[in-house]
Amino acid sequence: MKEYLDLFLNSFTDYANYLWREISEPASNNYFYWLLGLSFLVFMLEIWLPWRKNQKILRRDFWLDLFYLVFNFFLFSLVGYNAVSNVAVKAFNDVLNSIGMENIVAFEIGSWPFWSQLLVMFIIADFIQWNVHRLLHRVPFLWEFHKVHHSVKEMGFAAHFRFHFMETILYKSLQYIPLAMIGFGIEEFFIVHMLGVLIGHLNHANLAWDYGPFKYVLNNPKMHLWHHAKELPADHKYGMNYGLSLSIWDYLFGTAHVPYHDPDLELGFEGDENFPNDLGRQMTEPFKVK
Repeated sequence: MKEYLDLFLNSFTDYANYLWREISEPASNNYFYWLLGLSFLVFMLEIWLPWRKNQKILRRDFWLDLFYLVFNFFLFSLVGYNAVSNVAVKAFNDVLNSIGMENIVAFEIGSWPFWSQLLVMFIIADFIQWNVHRLLHRVPFLWEFHKVHHSVKEMGFAAHFRFHFMETILYKSLQYIPLAMIGFGIEEFFIVHMLGVLIGHLNHANLAWDYGPFKYVLNNPKMHLWHHAKELPADHKYGMNYGLSLSIWDYLFGTAHVPYHDPDLELGFEGDENFPNDLGRQMTEPFKVK
């Protein structure tokens, strides 16, 4: 038990040191500056090629969404998520060791070409995320958390950051075992994750892009805008267009819905006029007894 407690307590200092190194020591694999760089790139594209011409550059809730970036990507780990995750992973590995297993790697693809490792990880991770996203819409308890993301009323790249911290826990937990079974390394995960960040930014951006014939494979701003539509069609009462990076899952499983393109589509969800509009209350709202 002392070993777990020490790991938990040391994790706070370890993550704080890691975050300080990310900020103070720019490098090619620096998550902090890659995130800032990709965000700035997509923001510049929004200014240069806006789809909604009348939408302000600093749109409604722009600063709130930027604070969500800081909270979800950094502060949440700093105040406890990293510590809890480290303990959970150690406990999981200790259970494996107790039954004579060193790990759960079922498919060793480390000898494959690097590009093929990235492709497999990208596809598997996105398919898991697509399924988790469907659950967020279909399970009432989970939908209460996902409402935070759908409270966006004007779409822009920073809306990608607006999500409840419980989504981080859910996504990471359900991804851990499948990806661990394939034995991916941290380098592959970093590249796939940053690619996902870029695509996610573009999907939420004020851009009139759908990538032509590639729209049936890759999610895009025009398709994702319909995911945020306030009025849902009768045949998609739980929502549609669940893909995070890839749209192919929605086309394969019948959840795609892009009837036409409307940059001024009303966004939100039924009853969102009563939903809190500040971070503190948005974080606590899902926990209230309905």
